[in-house]
Amino acid sequence: MELITIFEWLEQSFLGEIGKTYGAVYALFGQSIHLMALAVLGGTVLVTDLRTLGVVLKDVPLQTVADHSHRWFKIALVVMILTGVFMAAAIAMRMYYSLFFWSKMIALAVGIVFVLGVKMPLIRHADDGSVQPWVLKTTAVASLCIWFTVAATGRWIGFAG
Repeated sequence: MELITIFEWLEQSFLGEIGKTYGAVYALFGQSIHLMALAVLGGTVLVTDLRTLGVVLKDVPLQTVADHSHRWFKIALVVMILTGVFMAAAIAMRMYYSLFFWSKMIALAVGIVFVLGVKMPLIRHADDGSVQPWVLKTTAVASLCIWFTVAATGRWIGFAG
């Protein structure tokens, strides 16, 4: 099955019809909740990365900050993905042909893999001294750049028409 077939089906699905027919539902359950989840996710990334860089919460152990924020990161990510699918369903064919949509999807995939496969494992070992501070700081800067890219490309989808 080709990818375009999935997008055609998605736009004609129940979710796609709801999103196209009821603008208030699209705005409330799609856009507003999606943006709130993005704000929570962005906040967790910021607090963890800024703590890693030694800018905020210096008196709180990095592992404690990371553990607490990571819980909210996962919740926000799930909500963001669910509402994103709902929003994309209403305009699935437009998304299929949008360079910014695919850029966001790639950046999002990179961000998820980076957090789960690089950042969190490094933070787990930060307290035992097996990770050099410069590695942690570089990881935090990379994380900030990746998640800024996710947000910027997502925002640009709306401008690209």
